[in-house]
This record gives sequence, C-alpha cells and structure tokens, in this order.
Amino acid sequence: MGAITTTLVPFSMGSEGHNTVALRKPRFLCLHGFRTSAEIHKKQMHKWPESVLQQLDLVFVDAPFPCQGKSEVEGIFDPPYYEWFQFNKEFTEYTNFDECLKYIEECMIKHGPIDGLLGFSQGAILSAALPGLQEKGVALTKVPKVKSLIIIGGGKLKSPSLAKNAYSTPIICPSLHFLGETDFMKPYGNELLESFYEPFVVHHPKGHTIPRLDEESLKTVTSFIERIKKMPENEQ
Repeated sequence: MGAITTTLVPFSMGSEGHNTVALRKPRFLCLHGFRTSAEIHKKQMHKWPESVLQQLDLVFVDAPFPCQGKSEVEGIFDPPYYEWFQFNKEFTEYTNFDECLKYIEECMIKHGPIDGLLGFSQGAILSAALPGLQEKGVALTKVPKVKSLIIIGGGKLKSPSLAKNAYSTPIICPSLHFLGETDFMKPYGNELLESFYEPFVVHHPKGHTIPRLDEESLKTVTSFIERIKKMPENEQ
C-alpha cells in the first residue's frame, strides 16, 4: 500500500495570539479514482484555486488494493496505482467491498475528526453511498456521522442489496456534485442527484475529470463551503 498523504491546517488564533472561538476547517477524507492513487488525486485537486483549497483540510489516502489491471492514467501519472474494490462487467457484483468499507473506517479513525468525504470516479461512487450505508448501520459504525460530501464524476452502486441500503431514503447531508457535459458518467451522476436533498450542482464542459473552476462554478463551490462552515459540528 502506498504512503498516505495528508494536508493538515492549524486552528486559527486571535489577532494577539489569544485563543478565540475559532471555526475548524472542514476536514475531508479524499477517495481517489479507480486505479490511481492519493498522490495523483492530490495533483488533480490542485486544478482548483488556492483560495478554495485553503478553506478545506484535505486528507488523501491510497485505496487498500494494488491495481489488478492496466490503469487508464498510465503514461500520464506515475505508479503505483490502487483500487477500492473489484467488480463484474455489469457493475452489480463486488469483490473486497466489505474490506474496503472497513479500511475507510480505519482511515477516518486514524485521521479524525473527519467531517466529510471528497471522491472522484470510483471514490465518488463510494463517497455518495456511505452516508446511506452508515445510516442503516451497515458501514462506518465506529465513527461520527458523515456531515458533507463532494462528488466528482460519481454515480450509484448497482448492487441491489447495497443500493437498497444506500439510497432507499433521501440523503440529507450537504452535498456538492460535479457533472461533466462529455463525461460517460453524467447519466449516472444525474440519477444520483435524485437521492440527495437540495444538492449543490456544478455543470462543466469537460469529460471524466476533476475540472478547473470557472467564475460560475467557483460561486457554487464557495456557497457550498460557506454552507458547511456554518454547521455547528465544525465549531471547535
């Protein structure tokens, strides 16, 4: 398993160095795409302006399983590559999924307190499903409730049993979704939106990627961050 990359931010202090009632930056566990890595995910996120990244505390972790096939980022980003779980062609049956959930929980304990999840591609599919699975008591039972989500190029789990637990009731935690106009995942991302209560949505012209933020999407992202910063759970 590759090294864990962490970005931690100190709490703010008063102008004269005295402690104040400070807001802790929301801490997100970042789940990378299929057959990539924490280091690659971190580089991809740096497409976003520092003015946005500085407002979040991002913790990047490698998935638990070494890549079991060719990575689509080979030749673009250096190995090693990892994957969260394996699946059949129809994406309805999964291998090592329970082990994956246990590993994510261990990461949340190790790097806690974790406020939210930020996922891309396979990591986004996982992130979007976890609040529902946690609510039903089938995942993340040893950690606090997931309070917010950033979903980039995501969709729903197609396993019937998992989907029933993940999406049978509305997911009410604040969520920010990125839908690419030419992304093959766009139809699945639109379907996923139906499971969320009042989601923030960014539409971008690119494909299956973490997009740069234009003026309009920057406004949406900023509004989302302001929303989650106001949540009482983020108070120190």
